[in-house]
Amino acid sequence: MTILHQDHNFTIRQFLPEEQNLFCDLFEDNEVTKYLPYRSPEQYAEMFEIALEDYTKGPFGRFGIFSSENNDFIGMCLVRNFADAAGQIEIGYTLGKKYWGKGIATEVSRALVKYSLLNTEGGDIVAVTDLDNIGSQKVLEKAGFIRIDNLKRPDGELAYYVIPRN
Repeated sequence: MTILHQDHNFTIRQFLPEEQNLFCDLFEDNEVTKYLPYRSPEQYAEMFEIALEDYTKGPFGRFGIFSSENNDFIGMCLVRNFADAAGQIEIGYTLGKKYWGKGIATEVSRALVKYSLLNTEGGDIVAVTDLDNIGSQKVLEKAGFIRIDNLKRPDGELAYYVIPRN
C-alpha cells in the first residue's frame, strides 16, 4: 500500500479493497455531495474499483484520507490528469461532514500539491469547484492556489484555480 502523505493529523494512502463501503458511504450525505455531479451508488462502487486498478498504473488516482490518531476515515482525495487542459494535474478532495472546518482540507490540498510536484512532470497544478462552493474556494486560496478565469463547460461554469509549476 502506497502512502502519499503522513503527518500527526492524517494519512493519505491507497484504499484497501475492503474499504469500498467507507468510500461509498461518504457520498450518501447530501451535504457532502451538494456541489458534486450526481452519481448513483453503483457509479460510486464502480469508481472505487477503478481507483484500485489505477494504483497499478502510476501516480494518479483516488486515495483515502485517514486520521493518524485513530485511523478514522476522513474522506477521499484525487490526483489526475486534468480533462479540460492537456498537461495540467488536477487535485480534489471530499471530506466527511464531521471533518469540515478543521483545516484538514487545506492541509490535504497542500499535501496533494507537493505530491504532484514531486511525482509528475509538466504542467501546472489545478483545482476546480462549484461557483457557489465558497468554503472550497477559501480552502484552495489558503493552500496557495490562485483563481483565474472561470472554467466554462457545456453544462456550466466552475471556479478555476492554479498553482503554476515553475
